[in-house]
Amino acid sequence: MTSRKPARRSLQTRLALAYAAGIYAAGVLVVVFVDVPLASIQATSPKGHPSSSAITGTGPGISLPQLLAGSAVALVVLIPVALALGWYVAGRFLQPLRAITATAKIISAGDLHRRLDLGEPTDELTELGHTLDDLFARLEASFDAQRHFVANASHELRTPLAGLHTLLEVALADPDADTDTLRSACQEALALGGHQERLVQALLALATSERGVTRWDTLDLAHVVEGVLASRRGQATQTGIDLAEHLTPAVTAGDPRLIESLVANLVDNAIRHNHADGHVEITTQTSGTQAALTVTNSGPVIPGNQLQRLFQPFQKLAPERHGRRDGYGLGLAIVNAVTHAHHATLTTTARPEGGLSITVRFAHGSHPNRP
Repeated sequence: MTSRKPARRSLQTRLALAYAAGIYAAGVLVVVFVDVPLASIQATSPKGHPSSSAITGTGPGISLPQLLAGSAVALVVLIPVALALGWYVAGRFLQPLRAITATAKIISAGDLHRRLDLGEPTDELTELGHTLDDLFARLEASFDAQRHFVANASHELRTPLAGLHTLLEVALADPDADTDTLRSACQEALALGGHQERLVQALLALATSERGVTRWDTLDLAHVVEGVLASRRGQATQTGIDLAEHLTPAVTAGDPRLIESLVANLVDNAIRHNHADGHVEITTQTSGTQAALTVTNSGPVIPGNQLQRLFQPFQKLAPERHGRRDGYGLGLAIVNAVTHAHHATLTTTARPEGGLSITVRFAHGSHPNRP
């Protein structure tokens, strides 16, 4: 592994030489523009009778050889002085950078709680330190979220696997198992497999959303909503949910698959977390320079301080509501990830009478980073 210490000394040496050269050049300029003109000055001196008050004539001034010799000695003495000053100044300037490097090494070793905290004075290096502190804070939050996500995903995947393992063991251990018993066990195994498949698909959708948008196509949110609602009406009818739509053209740009996933998860969440004879209202419209999608649903009253938690992976307000376990706590997390990937804004309101109103506003018409 290459040591960083010689590299720091090399940088300090180069800076010291640069500063020393500047100091020495300043000394040379003093000789050229100050000492040399003095050699041409003729010093005045009195001549004639001592009692006479008249001033007569001029005498020779400082000789040029003497002046040049003195200047040469001064320049020679200036060399070590300039080097010492250059070394000191370079060391002072590099001290915050060394602190940044040392702390970054400790942080890279796994201690993400450390911060640089350079303090005063405020200059370019301390500004860099504050920027790195912000970066370390975001990295720490990202790593914590990743650990939390992996732990929850492992738990969610392990539960159906354990159920499937137990189901097969019971079926095989029954000596009196007949065709109907084995068929029932296979059907339950298929149901558990379907649960796992849907969970994996949701995890893949979340990972794809967090990766960012690599494809920007022009699309109409109204058409996307129509396609999603066509496949959800049967589910809504079975659960007694009334679907109402107010769709006007709302053109934006983005990844069609990700935006369809956002709409589908919003609608599924509104249907799933509702009550019997409830309603869901979906609206698309263009407002100024934004294309807006709003999904409003009835349902239980949700405390305002719980809203942000619902957009984190595997977070459920009431996991066992109505005895149903068909949700994974990933729907709104996918919505949040797709929103950030498209540089859109997400607004969530808990309705006083129960349920949520969620609005996503996209840039109208084109890629948000393009004119």
